[in-house]
Amino acid sequence: MVEPVSGLTVVKVGGSEGVDLDAVCDDVAKLTANGARLVLLHGGSSETNRVSTLLGHPPRFVTSPSGHQSRYTDRATLEVFEMVYCGKVNKGIVERLQARGVNAVGLSGLDGRLFEGRRKESVRTVEDGRVRVLHGDHTGVVERVNAPLLRLLLDNGYLPVLTPPAISHEGAAINVDGDRAAAAVAGAMGAEALLLLSNVRGLLSQFPDEGSLVRILERGCIEEAMAYAGGRMKKKLLGAREALEAGVRQVVLGDARRQWPVSAALAGEGTVLS
Repeated sequence: MVEPVSGLTVVKVGGSEGVDLDAVCDDVAKLTANGARLVLLHGGSSETNRVSTLLGHPPRFVTSPSGHQSRYTDRATLEVFEMVYCGKVNKGIVERLQARGVNAVGLSGLDGRLFEGRRKESVRTVEDGRVRVLHGDHTGVVERVNAPLLRLLLDNGYLPVLTPPAISHEGAAINVDGDRAAAAVAGAMGAEALLLLSNVRGLLSQFPDEGSLVRILERGCIEEAMAYAGGRMKKKLLGAREALEAGVRQVVLGDARRQWPVSAALAGEGTVLS
């Protein structure tokens, strides 16, 4: 039985081009100063792609038979991933928040087994119309969240800033999807809301036309929306569904390029699922 953290909001901000981390941190500082309880998760995909390319190991993406795109993560890619996510991006956000008076603590899913899950032995990908099986992948799915550690931080006035990777049951680092990890955190903590912020206004019925924003999406229509969701929105819808199934009351797919992006999403700007 989940013991809810009263008034908790889990915010996940993506790592794509156009995301305004300063605007996110400004808003987080304003909200926490007014008594809001937040857990912040972040991505770092754009910077990881840039660094991987500079290091001579350009990113490789695979598409599953169900149409979900993900990063193929061999050991070398995982090490770049840790460098960027756990180092540059995570500590950059912590620095921003500390400068704004927020006592932030940056942790990866490895720390204290914060995110724990099963490593996939292989991944299936569609290439040239054929399904191939790739081995040597270091990815997985979050199956357990160390909620007591997060409660300890929150109860003592700290704001957790979290990032993949997770840790496998055997103790190895695994790349996990940030939106689904955020959904797992929201469910484990009994959060009232999950905000998934990225570089689009929300779910677009005619991607990439931002005038086609879907403002309200019924839970029963998520599967239908998967068919037209563009970019990484399929994974966000999957995370949204998992959060709702775990008891989170509301999920908002919002815009992290605007001013006060967290407050806007809390006010229902974007795509609302409840």
